[in-house]
Amino acid sequence: MEHKKSYEKAVEELSLMLMYLTRTQDNNEFCRYRELSWKGYDFDLLNQLGEEKLILQPKSRKGYEKYLYLTGAGRIKAQELLKEYGLSDKSLNERFEFREIRSEEADQAAAIEQICFPPNEACSESRMKERVQAAPELFLTAVDRETGRLAGFLNGLSTNEYSFRDEFFTDITLHDPLGRNIMLLGLDVLPEYRGQGLAKEIVYQYLRREWERDRKMLILTCLKSKIKMYEKMGFRNCGVAGSSWGGEQWYEMNYVLNI
Repeated sequence: MEHKKSYEKAVEELSLMLMYLTRTQDNNEFCRYRELSWKGYDFDLLNQLGEEKLILQPKSRKGYEKYLYLTGAGRIKAQELLKEYGLSDKSLNERFEFREIRSEEADQAAAIEQICFPPNEACSESRMKERVQAAPELFLTAVDRETGRLAGFLNGLSTNEYSFRDEFFTDITLHDPLGRNIMLLGLDVLPEYRGQGLAKEIVYQYLRREWERDRKMLILTCLKSKIKMYEKMGFRNCGVAGSSWGGEQWYEMNYVLNI
């Protein structure tokens, strides 16, 4: 006989999927990466999902706010349920899997880096492999579900320093797994996947993940031509950076996640 879920379990799963599918971008200019869902659900159900760490319910002095956030675990669970129920997800999530890098994908990442950056700026194959080995949890990859290959990725190192320096590109020993800040080392998207919003989605998913991990700040350097792109994502331009990587003039930008 076909197994049936209990009424309570079905309501919980369907509610989580609805929260996920109806989530919208937070309009707060300081945390554009966050996605919220409006509350219209049973209080006991919300408390149960909160206890399972699938949602976060912000509080103010007046009590709970009228919206909630799905946690990383909540988003993953909702995506799994959509597949189980045979329902559709948003296009980018249907086409790409977003996850940490795997050790066997280091060669792919190094090859993509050589395509996306000129020789004087690109990370070498050996250094990319060092990063993958030392800090795979600080990579976020977009994997094409059809081919199983990387379409793009973002990677960084964690530290307690507050300003970018060239040594972060070359010295993997500067990585401190307990560091409150992250130095972003490269955002790579293959040319054939550009113009579809994938770079922004990778950045926003990275920001949401590190916000949940209680990181304080993300810091990057970019060329002048990329400043507006990162400003649209919510990064703040801090002016000319101390970095002279590849003989270029870089601008330092940061994003405050937690105070």
